[in-house]
Amino acid sequence: MARFLSRKLGGRVACFTAAVLLMHTSAQAETQTWQNVQKAGVLRCGAAIAAPYVMRDPASGQYSGYFVDLCRDFAENVLKVKAEFVDTSWDNQVAGIQSGKWDMAMALNSTPERAKAVAFSVPATDYQISLLVNGKNPKFASAGSDLADYDKPGVTIAVISGTAADKAVSGAIKQAKLMRLPGSDETRMALMSKRADILADANDTNHLFAMANSWTKEVLPVPALAKQGVSFALSRETPAADLAQLDDYITERRASGEIDKLVDKASAEILAGQKAQ
Repeated sequence: MARFLSRKLGGRVACFTAAVLLMHTSAQAETQTWQNVQKAGVLRCGAAIAAPYVMRDPASGQYSGYFVDLCRDFAENVLKVKAEFVDTSWDNQVAGIQSGKWDMAMALNSTPERAKAVAFSVPATDYQISLLVNGKNPKFASAGSDLADYDKPGVTIAVISGTAADKAVSGAIKQAKLMRLPGSDETRMALMSKRADILADANDTNHLFAMANSWTKEVLPVPALAKQGVSFALSRETPAADLAQLDDYITERRASGEIDKLVDKASAEILAGQKAQ
């Protein structure tokens, strides 16, 4: 009987010890987000193109845009490492975080679906979807800001596949046809060539295009579509302390007006490039 109790107690002690070791290992793993980045000497940022958030010069391959500037500044001045930008598409931003291809994804909207898969920083900027139309398009001669004025049979709306605009418009549009395209260049070309009647995209992205193209008309639809913040996305395993460090950085930059200056810088770059063409 004594031997039986000894074996039983020994089994419980072994199980308890294994549980403690597992908890300790998990706790150690949880502390590694920025530590791993610092050991590697590089912060990898997933980069899907959408001006003015993330841009890339096709000739040099160099990245710019205000989320790029924020990622680079956080890497160099907070973590003391280099920033590396990994080319991707909007459809693959979340999957890239989950598979460890990059440490942060830039300029993602925190949707309920995405929040189940990744963690989000506080917003760096605010966002909502606007509509761009050709001001001379007879389909919208009497249209106002009501979304129903644009959700009609025979109307085609271009969106970037996998973006917040895609998801929001897909859920709100009942009669118009959606044209899903891989990037902003393709959606703008669709509007310019009249293959699409409407371009649905982020309000600041659409505003920049409208500034350079007087034939466009901007519409902030009512009800508002996907009004939310634009954030960095990270692994759900990111420790609270590491996420708080990023949040503090963004909050300080936003309060100081630094992010507004970076937005203006990106906007000026875009407009200068358009004038040079």
